Amino acid sequence: MDIRPLEIDGAFMIRPRRNADHRGWLMESYNRAALAEAGITADFVQDNLSWSEQAGTVRGLHLQAAPHQQAKLVQVMSGRIADAIVDVRPGSPGFGCHLRVELDARDGWQLFVPRDFLHGFVTLEAHTRVLYKVDQPWSAQAERSVRWDDPDLAIEWAWSGPTILSPKDSVGQSFADYRRTVLAH
Repeated sequence: MDIRPLEIDGAFMIRPRRNADHRGWLMESYNRAALAEAGITADFVQDNLSWSEQAGTVRGLHLQAAPHQQAKLVQVMSGRIADAIVDVRPGSPGFGCHLRVELDARDGWQLFVPRDFLHGFVTLEAHTRVLYKVDQPWSAQAERSVRWDDPDLAIEWAWSGPTILSPKDSVGQSFADYRRTVLAH
């Protein structure tokens, strides 16, 4: 596996090795020992698969609040996404910093998202499937949503067309309101 740390501490890009021949390829998409050797010790308990029919489908920015925080290992099974993470770890020197990467099924890169990060993506192609492992089950009471297009975050999504949002994502709170809530605790 090719495991590369990103600019925000704790986040990684991961590319499993593909063994290819005339039939196609085979890859070991997850290897606990290889990730642990790189310092990624999340104990994944659940896989989630999303399918988006249209390009421009937005999912996020989401996180699970304490004590239900989730680390995620995100990979695209078909299609392509612009994926973004925002550091909201309490006391982190990188609090509020974000980065965006593109993931697609063709190149096989994955994104490791640490706990206490907002996470979201927009599909750049129709019929996109995204698989992500999480290290904690989902909790409705712990779910938080911040607007994907919040001007304070100013994430450059690499998408300028119309967007498709869920009702929940349409009413996500501003990052300023989220920050006030976090800093109040």
